[in-house]
Amino acid sequence: MSRMNRADRTDRPDRMKRKDPLMKRQFPQLSELRPLLQFSRPSLDRRSARLAGAADINDLRTIARRRTPRPAFDYVDGAAGQELTARRTREAFASTEMLPRILHGTAAADLSVRIAGITSALPFGIAPTGFTRFMHAEGEDGGAAAAAAAGIPFSLSTMGTRSLEQVAEVSDAVGNEERGAPGSRWFQLYLWKDRERSLDLIQRAQAAGFGTLMVTVDTPVAGQRLRDVRNGMTIPPKLSLKTVVDASYRPEWWFNFLTTDPLTFASLSNTATDLPSLINGMFDPTLSIRDLEWIRGAWPGRLFVKGVLTAEDARRSLDAGADGLIVSNHGGRQLDRAPVSLKALTEVRAEAGPDVEIILDSGITSGADIVAALALGADFTLIGRAYLYGLMAGGRAGVARAIELLAEETRVAMMLMGAASVADLQGSGQVRAPWLTAEPAGSGAPDPSSASRPARRN
Repeated sequence: MSRMNRADRTDRPDRMKRKDPLMKRQFPQLSELRPLLQFSRPSLDRRSARLAGAADINDLRTIARRRTPRPAFDYVDGAAGQELTARRTREAFASTEMLPRILHGTAAADLSVRIAGITSALPFGIAPTGFTRFMHAEGEDGGAAAAAAAGIPFSLSTMGTRSLEQVAEVSDAVGNEERGAPGSRWFQLYLWKDRERSLDLIQRAQAAGFGTLMVTVDTPVAGQRLRDVRNGMTIPPKLSLKTVVDASYRPEWWFNFLTTDPLTFASLSNTATDLPSLINGMFDPTLSIRDLEWIRGAWPGRLFVKGVLTAEDARRSLDAGADGLIVSNHGGRQLDRAPVSLKALTEVRAEAGPDVEIILDSGITSGADIVAALALGADFTLIGRAYLYGLMAGGRAGVARAIELLAEETRVAMMLMGAASVADLQGSGQVRAPWLTAEPAGSGAPDPSSASRPARRN
């Protein structure tokens, strides 16, 4: 063994002297090296640097988790019960298969769509979320501003922490400055028992320029969100030893929280002291389709019903006067083991027919998810958690980054699929889903996403 080692050492210099016939070496030329030596200047704007380094929504989620107190982060990240519906929703999106189209000659992809009487620059908008300033002090101000700048609709929740009038002011100011037109905005109304207060909200929403009313119907009671229970989450948060420790390594969040105006349901009240009573009075399990009919009579604009997951509920909503439907399982935050929105989309589309506008909500975290929803029958999509991850990661700038990432992912997917427009995706058959019945090639079976309206049920 020792002789072999000595032989190896003896041969090594000879091997090193041999020239590689395929590689000619030379000294580096300074003129060629200089363009490569481009070092970025250190940035004092750490927020911008963090956001620029985020490559997708999951990266924004990672930043948000690091910078946001656990109760606030888990309120966004968590879901009801064992969180089965939330997980199954993500699994459904991940199981879809997209068919590329080669040599398609498409030079660009137009991501704009017509929805609810407006033109949205992108095929997604911001979903309504409650307690938004609990996630980040900029709250709805940041979301509405980023949406207006991007030319997409922003949805304000009844349980929002900025009022109808405040959101309208921000949306119009930024929209006019950035795009030369007021921002588009929708208002989400819980179907609740206080008709007098509901009517007041409806009238204020109309006066403030909210063009579409989204009536949420899947909250007869609040879902059991176990992360919130385990975290001892309260609105507003209480200062305890645990929260003080948490604040020690998330100082920016706490500084913003303690030095800005208190959390309120700003469209309902100007004080934080009555939050518990407002929450308890928000939901009413005795409400029925007649209450939806009453809202239809009170609201003169477009009305979408949010929380539809079956053909039967789609038909009942349309018969009650809905102009459009939002297929949503509330992000898995209400009934655990509820149907997955993406899977329910085909059934709802078949019942509603091709002329009813349908929006897909719940579980979207990428541009590929948006493309899948559009190809399987949706006219538009909403982002909730993805928007809030951006907000928690960096306020308005973080929301803008989330919108930018989703838009670019959507554009790239459409280009690779040869789709010059959203209309090219719809009914194209280029997205396959394992839960849809497979038909033999050339069978002439209709695409489920483009089903015509069936005869009405008795």
